[in-house]
Amino acid sequence: MNPTELLETRITGAVRAVTGAGEPELVPQSRLSGPMPWVIAIMVAMTVIALAGGLALRNTAMSAQAGLEGGLTVQIVESRQSERNAQGERAVERLRSTPGVVAARLVPDEELDRLIEPWLGSDGGASSTMAIPIPALIDVQLSGRASEARVNEIKAALASVAPAARVDAQSSWLEPVYDAISSLQWLAIALVLLLTLALAAAVLMAARTALGTNRDTIEIVHLLGGTDGQIARVFQRSIGVDAAAGGLVGFVLALVVILFLGRRFAGLGAGLVEQGSLGSADWVLLATVPVIAAILAMVTARFTVMHALRKML
Repeated sequence: MNPTELLETRITGAVRAVTGAGEPELVPQSRLSGPMPWVIAIMVAMTVIALAGGLALRNTAMSAQAGLEGGLTVQIVESRQSERNAQGERAVERLRSTPGVVAARLVPDEELDRLIEPWLGSDGGASSTMAIPIPALIDVQLSGRASEARVNEIKAALASVAPAARVDAQSSWLEPVYDAISSLQWLAIALVLLLTLALAAAVLMAARTALGTNRDTIEIVHLLGGTDGQIARVFQRSIGVDAAAGGLVGFVLALVVILFLGRRFAGLGAGLVEQGSLGSADWVLLATVPVIAAILAMVTARFTVMHALRKML
């Protein structure tokens, strides 16, 4: 028997003598019976949900910016329908021949009717007999970003053929939305950091409590030649198993919540919501949360125990 095995045998006998238990444990606790695994499960579930929300918001912002970065909308604001249609057709021809314009499409009246129907009803569209004058819309896609200089160039090109044209960058409409999404992303990051700190604090308190409860056993183990590192590994292993079990439970709970919310938001049929779906890389990142939680719990437990043992002797 080598020295390590001999020491472990002595530790086992000391623990049995002090605790009176059949199995040697410095932290006697059956898995998922104490509060620690469930605290970790709650922390992991909330972290995964917050992280998933942040990733969905990031995907939404990136998809919207990519789709609208080079987009322009040209409105022909003219009350006379014949003149409005004529200016719209001339504007489309001029835009298609303008350098830097990838595509230009005159939005049909039927499509405009569907867009305004939720607000004006089915009888207030552009094609009805009692129609409210609706500007003709031209959807324009540029080869690059719709900067202010490019917008001014488009305005100058349309001035002679469509005097009633108004040019707007599509991305400018959603600038407040982008700002709000960015704020929510930072909020999600802050929430993840706070939950990480809360998890570390919970493990620290659990380790200190276990040390206080098993102080007599630890002193006997020291007298028998046990080192601080060997004692710390016992606590580290016990808390690591609890953290792994709690992390798995928390991840499953978070997965159920995410899938439920995903179905709810998918039912809205909104473009921005659909663009915020999670990709395969996002799911891999979410799956690492319980692993990181277990590692963090083990590291926190080891440092806590080692620090307390140094002060104990």
